[in-house]
Amino acid sequence: MSDINLQRRNFLKTAAGAAMVSVAPGMLLFDVAHGNPNAVGKVRWGMLIDAESCKPGCNDCVSACNKENGLSGGTAPTDSQWIRKIEIKDVSTGREVSLPMMCQHCEHPPCVDVCPTGASFKRVDGIVLVDKHRCIGCRYCMMACPYKARSFVHEPLSDQNPDVPRGKGTVESCTLCVHRIDQGGQPACAEACTNKAILFGDLNDPNSEISKKIHEVASIQLRADLGLNTGIRFQGL
Repeated sequence: MSDINLQRRNFLKTAAGAAMVSVAPGMLLFDVAHGNPNAVGKVRWGMLIDAESCKPGCNDCVSACNKENGLSGGTAPTDSQWIRKIEIKDVSTGREVSLPMMCQHCEHPPCVDVCPTGASFKRVDGIVLVDKHRCIGCRYCMMACPYKARSFVHEPLSDQNPDVPRGKGTVESCTLCVHRIDQGGQPACAEACTNKAILFGDLNDPNSEISKKIHEVASIQLRADLGLNTGIRFQGL
């Protein structure tokens, strides 16, 4: 075997080993890139958000998200916001509604389509994530997202939640609190909503509460015309 081939083989072995390096307690880069073994294809995690129950001025979901994921809570252009409250007004009727906006966890995510490195990816259970070790900070995904749901980390980070690895120079967005889901829990925003406006569950399970509710009430996808088949649905809009 030539020296060049031997060096190449050793490099590939080293790279393969690096792919299994732990990036946070209980989280391997391999897990981040390919999905948790519990993330089976039969499941499609999603949310149903009731705009009628979401109260103006209430930011419980935002506060819970910031605390859970170690975000500053700032609203400047350089601050990360994984979930934000927006106000919508129907100019024809004057009706106003308040609702949370975050990554819509599309079945056909534009952010994944434009990512040149494969850092943006969708797990088999429908959760859209960013592999921080592959993200080069090009921000193509931010431009492609029709919901303006992604943020760029401009500054060094400290006091991080070890279950939620983040990094300067990378893009990030709502993960549906995947670290909680993989342990049998639910997203922090849904748990914290005092008005019970956020219903989380398996969209593919006909016996789940969220599936039954979607069949009982009129619900919509934001920008359904794009054909993205979002995992976040809204009622009362």
